Amino acid sequence: MRALGARGVTWPGWPAPDPAARPAAVLVLLGALDAVAAHHRSAAVPEDLDVLLVGRAASLAHHAGQVSFPGGRVDAGDDGPVAAALREAVEETGLDPRGVEVLGTLGELPVPVSNHRVTPVLAWWADPSPVAVVDRGESAHVFRAPVADLLDPANRRTATFGGRLPVRHVSPAFLVGPHVVWGFTALVLDRLFDALGWTEPWDRDRTVAAPR
Repeated sequence: MRALGARGVTWPGWPAPDPAARPAAVLVLLGALDAVAAHHRSAAVPEDLDVLLVGRAASLAHHAGQVSFPGGRVDAGDDGPVAAALREAVEETGLDPRGVEVLGTLGELPVPVSNHRVTPVLAWWADPSPVAVVDRGESAHVFRAPVADLLDPANRRTATFGGRLPVRHVSPAFLVGPHVVWGFTALVLDRLFDALGWTEPWDRDRTVAAPR
């Protein structure tokens, strides 16, 4: 992961971000977040490896109710996307940033629906701290997702949304307990797992409707 953080990733098939779009950042935070092991056994990752995710509040103007990484817009007082991702993660989950080791940034991605260009910040939770919902106006859930369970082919789907058949949009998707992770967050996880060589073969013809 450290080497990947140093070199970043590319996003095949995605347009280059609009330089005029508003900058934002998300924290892709991995670590052993609790003592609960994954259900799925993976040859690539240990049972206790998790990623921190947030369920957005249903009242938000953009991405309402979606599962995402902690993050948000880069403010004028932030020293770049890393500082913004850490600040937003503290504000949303209450984590202690002193326990977070930033490994690097991945390639910037466009999110046209909210007119942002988003930098995923890859990090390792060297010293985990308690997390919970801080502001219910922003988040409804804060939870860990076992990476091995995300890699489980039984939990992989292709999300479909928008338009009418045969025209529709698709994205990778992951089933995480009661949650469906799709869109931007699923795209980043999918590309990250591919780049790290962790992906297990899965059936891309198995679909799930994106939650609306």
